[in-house]
Amino acid sequence: MIIQDVIFAPVRGGFFYDDQAAIRQGREQDGVAYLGEPVTQGFTKVRQPATALSVGLVLDDGAVVWGDMVSVQYSGAAGRDPVFIPEAIEAIARERVVPRLIGRDAGDAARNCADVFAFGDEGRLPLAIEYGVSQALLRAAARARACTMAEIVADALGLPAPTDPIPLFAQSGDDRYDAVDVMALKGVDVLPHGLINSAEKFGKDGETFRDYVRWVAERTRALGEPGYHPILHFDVYGWVGLGISMEPDAIADFIASLADEVPDHTLHIECPADYGSRDATIEAYAQIVERLDTQSPNARIVADEHCNTLADIEAFIAARAAHVIQVKTPDVGDLMDSARVIRVVNAAGFGAFCGGTWAETDLSARACVHVALTARASMMLAKPGMGVNEGLVIVGNEQARALAQIKSRRTH
Repeated sequence: MIIQDVIFAPVRGGFFYDDQAAIRQGREQDGVAYLGEPVTQGFTKVRQPATALSVGLVLDDGAVVWGDMVSVQYSGAAGRDPVFIPEAIEAIARERVVPRLIGRDAGDAARNCADVFAFGDEGRLPLAIEYGVSQALLRAAARARACTMAEIVADALGLPAPTDPIPLFAQSGDDRYDAVDVMALKGVDVLPHGLINSAEKFGKDGETFRDYVRWVAERTRALGEPGYHPILHFDVYGWVGLGISMEPDAIADFIASLADEVPDHTLHIECPADYGSRDATIEAYAQIVERLDTQSPNARIVADEHCNTLADIEAFIAARAAHVIQVKTPDVGDLMDSARVIRVVNAAGFGAFCGGTWAETDLSARACVHVALTARASMMLAKPGMGVNEGLVIVGNEQARALAQIKSRRTH
C-alpha cells in the first residue's frame, strides 16, 4: 500500500494554549479567560483557543488516514516548542515532509518515521509535525497490515502485543470539586490533577491546597465503591516552591506532611517547584526525592517541567530526580520515540506516565493509547479536554476496542 498524496485540514484542539509565564505573574482570571497581556513569544492572549492541523495520508486504495499536529497547553515554557501556529506549521510540513512521504510503502511505520523525521542542516522538525505525521504513519501501517496500531508498535519494538489495560488518570481543570465526584463515581484509577496554578489555589503556607487534598480523599471514600483507593495526583505548577520555600528539604517536609493526611492513598505531586532550568531542577529534585524517601512511603514526585526529550528524561533518571516521569507525548514528538522512552523509564524502575495535554485532539489521544498499551505505561492521561467524561470515553473505549481486537486474533 503506497502513500499517493498528503492533505491538510485545520481542526480544533481540546482546550486552550496558556501563557504560563503570564499566569505565574498573577494575571486575573475572568471566568474561563485571563485578563492582561501575554509575555511569552507567539501568544496573542494569555489564554487562546488551542488550534491543531490534521495531516491526511492518501493511500492507493483510496483511503485517507489522519494524524493531528498539536502543541501542549503551556507552549513555550520550560524548554518546550513555541505556541502552535497552523499556517507556519503547514508551510514547513509542505516543504520538508510531504516530499518525503509521497511514494512510501505504508506498511513499515517505524522505518517511515525514522526516514521522514531525519534531519540535516535544516535542523529538527517542529515536534508538532513529528507528532501528527507519526500518528498518520502508524494508522497507515495498521491499515496496510490489517491490525491495530498497538501491534505495529509491538512488532517494531520486538514486544508482545498487549493484553491488559493501562490505569487511566483523569484531570479536573478548574472544576476541581464536581469533577472529583464524577471521577469517584466512575472509579477512575488516578485523580484529580486539581490545576493548582495560582497563589489563591495554593493558599497561605499551602493550607488551601492541604484542605483540598483532604477533601479529595474524603470524597473518594464517600462516593467510591468499597476498597476504592485511587492514586491522588496533584499538579502544583511549582507552587510548593513559590508558596513554601525553594529549599529541597522544606519542600520534601511539606509533601510528607500532605501524605500523612491521606494514608490510604499513594500521593503524587507533579512539579513541586520550577528551578528555571533542567540542570537546576534535576539537582534540587534529587535532593527532594532523597529526603522524601526517608519520610514517607506513599509520597512520589512526578517530573514534568524541563523533562521533555529522551535526553532530558535520561538525565532525570540518572540523578534519581523523580519517582514518576511524565512522557508528555507532544513534547517527545515521534510516537515511536514515546514508546521507546516509556520502555527506558520502565527499565530504570520509575513510574512511566504516558501523558500529554488537554489541548490535544481525539485522534492524537487515540493514537497514544496504542503506545501506552504496548510500552506498558504505568498510567495514561484521559484526554483531550477537561470534561473528564470525554477523555475517559475516548481513551478508555479505544483501549477496550484495541484489546478486544488483539484478543480476537489471538483466539482464532
